[in-house]
Amino acid sequence: MDELDGAIVAALQADGRRSNRDLAAQLGVSPSTTLERVRALRQSGVLAGVHFVVDPARLGRPVQAMITVRLRPQSREVVLGFRNFVLTLPETLQVFVTTGAEDVLVHVAVPSTQALRDFVLDSLTKRREVAGVRTDVVFDHERRHVVAPVGP
Repeated sequence: MDELDGAIVAALQADGRRSNRDLAAQLGVSPSTTLERVRALRQSGVLAGVHFVVDPARLGRPVQAMITVRLRPQSREVVLGFRNFVLTLPETLQVFVTTGAEDVLVHVAVPSTQALRDFVLDSLTKRREVAGVRTDVVFDHERRHVVAPVGP
């Protein structure tokens, strides 16, 4: 990635719906150059899609939590199976497979603390492979939407 690719990535992270013509004008290059670069960034996997950011609270799920899960036995099959299961649950926003004392970190959004309790007890702890959970309620959640490429 060169400087122009980095500028394209930053601009599209800020507004992925902008037209190629507007992007080219902002960057001071021709639309054909911009289009070629964007296509190459898509093909290489740097640009993987365009998504809207949704506010879970406005969808009736104002309570967010981070739930760490310890699994037993620790095997690829168990960890990936649990990850795939959690991804099917509508409360799940993100899932991270981690190292350390816990194996999986699950970010959820639910309607209430009661719903959070029910989610943990009814969806997670009833599974045989779950050896333990720890739930931390999220007070504030801010996401950084622009990821800068690593410099040379």
